Amino acid sequence: MAIEAVIFDFGGVLTSSPFEAFTRFETERGLPVDIIRRTNAANHLENAWAKFERAEVDVETFDKLFAAESLALGAEVRGRDVLPLLQGDLRPEMVKALKRIKAGFKTGCITNNLPANAIGSMTGRSLYVAEVMVLFDHVIESAKIGLRKPDPRIYQLMVETLQVDPRKCVYLDDLGVNLKPAREMGMTTIKVTSGAQAIAELEAATGLKLG
Repeated sequence: MAIEAVIFDFGGVLTSSPFEAFTRFETERGLPVDIIRRTNAANHLENAWAKFERAEVDVETFDKLFAAESLALGAEVRGRDVLPLLQGDLRPEMVKALKRIKAGFKTGCITNNLPANAIGSMTGRSLYVAEVMVLFDHVIESAKIGLRKPDPRIYQLMVETLQVDPRKCVYLDDLGVNLKPAREMGMTTIKVTSGAQAIAELEAATGLKLG
């Protein structure tokens, strides 16, 4: 079945993964390996991270909840200290691929993000992120609608808005847990580990030359 739409995650797909920054932070502070990722993964539908991405708690509450959850796993990490680590760098090769895809396919972005200004002033970053966001036909932000991946409803919302059959969609994400609902709906899924790998798989799925 021919592809009609390509749907992207934002962080870790169009930008580099924050996991490298997590590791650096843990090493510098002498924290247990992967404590931040393990805190994010524990009770991942209802933990501090999930609540913050659905805009159910404010920064202060997130800071305290994350500290308690990480402490239960072996070391206290303040949620407020994790937020600055989230700013990955844009992958120019992925932005270029997105521009080429936009010329022939519908495009969407589903991003689990944080309420506006949660990370403080990021004016410069906001500008270049805005330049990328205008390339999408539709963007769904978890903090704006109170739903986050992997809730199947967020993917359903995207295909309904784009008016496309999920079996004619490609979905890219760097987290396996977020790919599963898309795959179950019939989408072609790509787990992003690097820009080059993602582009190669996108070329195979769409038949476009993107490199």
